[in-house]
Amino acid sequence: MKIEYDGEVDIMYIELTDSRIKESDEISEGVIVDYDSGGLPVGIEILDASKLLGAIPTNVELAVAERSKS
Repeated sequence: MKIEYDGEVDIMYIELTDSRIKESDEISEGVIVDYDSGGLPVGIEILDASKLLGAIPTNVELAVAERSKS
């Protein structure tokens, strides 16, 4: 996973995988999800990120939950 933020254009991109993008869909205003050929999400683009997130993104926190064993 890779997260990039471009302050000049106020766009954040969250790359979930390095798969090739087949199609994109704006799921809500300013939020675009990219999908691979199998329909799985590849990345998420957030336009006007500082407005949508309520602040200029300056840091990222990663929390990984432990998987339950079934």
